[in-house]
Amino acid sequence: MTTCYLALGSNLVNPLHQAIAARRALAASTELNVISSSSLYRSRPMGPQDQPDYLNAVIQLETDLAPLDLLDLCQKIELEQGRERKDERWGPRTIDLDILLYGKQVIDTPRLTVPHYGMKQREFVLLPLAEIANDLCLPDGSLLQFLAESIDSNGLQVFKRPQEWA
Repeated sequence: MTTCYLALGSNLVNPLHQAIAARRALAASTELNVISSSSLYRSRPMGPQDQPDYLNAVIQLETDLAPLDLLDLCQKIELEQGRERKDERWGPRTIDLDILLYGKQVIDTPRLTVPHYGMKQREFVLLPLAEIANDLCLPDGSLLQFLAESIDSNGLQVFKRPQEWA
């Protein structure tokens, strides 16, 4: 089994419901074992500001799925929850599931980049990840604890603790 971390984000169609439904769908998969979930955090949109705030979390899981099979499963869950893939970058969405880390692997394919290309610059990824895996060492040798302590929180706020939503 490989330990993986997924980022979850939603800002449309009842984001709390979307986050809960996505976590439940992951937990219901026979190919995954959900280990833990961070708190849900409220964050400002990264892209266009004329959209609602996001709810974000990180989920730790174990799987025997290959990386692209895990990506396919995440995208299937997104589609089932009404995700529409548009050309607009950083636009609003019902649910977004991104593979942040897949064990210690570095993956760079046209469909998948792991570690996630923007994770070190995003407080809404680093702080929830540090909540559940503070001692993690990234594949490039970076220490998560140092990255999380160094990033500006940019107004990130805890919305619900793990036991309140997971």
